[in-house]
Amino acid sequence: MRARLRSECGFGLIELLIAMVMLNIGILAIVAAFNAGIWTLNRASRASTGAALADARLEAYRALSYGCLYENSPPGDSTYTSDSAYDATYGITAGTACGTPPPVASSNPQAGADRKNYRVDTYVTWACSAGSPSGGGANPTCAAAGSGRPVKKVTVVVRDYAKPSTRPFARVGSTFDASTG
Repeated sequence: MRARLRSECGFGLIELLIAMVMLNIGILAIVAAFNAGIWTLNRASRASTGAALADARLEAYRALSYGCLYENSPPGDSTYTSDSAYDATYGITAGTACGTPPPVASSNPQAGADRKNYRVDTYVTWACSAGSPSGGGANPTCAAAGSGRPVKKVTVVVRDYAKPSTRPFARVGSTFDASTG
């Protein structure tokens, strides 16, 4: 019986099974890392395309004169109105006749360079060059000490068109002052 206990027969199979389990755990960890990397690269690609779309929309607004900066056909859906850039109190509507109207605030799906659809929302509101406006309506005041003068703030938000309630891919904003045209 002692000879049987000292024998190492059969341990090769157990060692092989343990080695295969360890190898499978390593391979599954590598596959999980590749999956996370692919997801991250996809998100980064969508974010850079969204930033390019937002910059293009903001450039279209920069080409307009100060008097022609307003929200052109803003949608009333919950995605648009629930954004932090939306301000019903200080929305700007058309006040002067412009030869070229601003881009539509939110449109049908806009295809990016990656051939995926994006939702590009534009918000045009009043702000103060320093601080927050007061008074409401179409002509706010910046009466608080040191709050500056009223400026128009244009914010462009790019979202996934299929799932607009998810986190935006890009958010770009700029202020426009009447003194600079």
